[in-house]
Amino acid sequence: MTTDTTTRDTAPGAAVPGEAVLDARGVTMRFGGLTAVRNVDLTVNAGEIVGLIGPNGAGKTTFFNCLTGLYIPTEGEVRYKGAVLPPKSFKVTAAGIARTFQNIRLFANMTVLENVLVGRHTRTKEGLWSALLRGPGFHRAEAASRARAMELLEFVGLAGKAEHLARNLPYGEQRKLEIARALASEPGLLLLDEPTAGMNPQETRATEELVFAIRDMGIAVLVIEHDMRFIFNLCDRVAVLVQGEKLVEGDSATVQGDERVVAAYLGEPFENDPGAAEVAEVEAAEAQADTVTDAVPGKENDR
Repeated sequence: MTTDTTTRDTAPGAAVPGEAVLDARGVTMRFGGLTAVRNVDLTVNAGEIVGLIGPNGAGKTTFFNCLTGLYIPTEGEVRYKGAVLPPKSFKVTAAGIARTFQNIRLFANMTVLENVLVGRHTRTKEGLWSALLRGPGFHRAEAASRARAMELLEFVGLAGKAEHLARNLPYGEQRKLEIARALASEPGLLLLDEPTAGMNPQETRATEELVFAIRDMGIAVLVIEHDMRFIFNLCDRVAVLVQGEKLVEGDSATVQGDERVVAAYLGEPFENDPGAAEVAEVEAAEAQADTVTDAVPGKENDR
């Protein structure tokens, strides 16, 4: 990863140090009679990297979807810099929250540069007529977008592959490209859903350095990850979800020393544990909801 580039030291969407960037209160998500996320509170402050961990089926990605407008929470509210977020993912992005996905969602037949330019659309002001007439304003905006996209590709180490098709990149570089595309929307908060999944130790270390560099740009980060070494090396605070509820939150030492966290990861039951059967039902309901979302025309563009 290259960091000594022309990339801005502070991102345009960056918050004032100490400011609460994300404030989620009482977030609950039900699918019919099944509760996937139950009364979860979480705050992310400017300049922080916060981790969200938990066993499979804990509701982590569902919670992310509630934060980013893909799901409308059944109860609770999500605020970004004090304002309640609208229940539309493209409006959430415009407000200043960007995300990546557990399963990479690039435009495979577009170039690396074109993928990042797609991420710029929320920050361009040129309308339909400007695009059709292609006047001086349109060309200035297009040049500025390309310059910023190249800065971001340099930042993640992909500038030399700007004209390559996204589908031809190795897996680890596709992950970097997805992060660059998210950064193109100039967020104040970046949500990363399992950014090191499938990576080798060298790629994981490079991703850790990249996330630190993003934080140093003034962008707060909330990350889901199963790699505990990665999470505990990276994060200022870690929250643990188990069966949709927040079990504990604190620094790495606090979380690692909590007996309930150890029990959850070892599969040992604890008080009020709903059991594997209910977890399986919740996972099935989430999968069905995702299928319905993907089937809505144009919904994929909200992501």
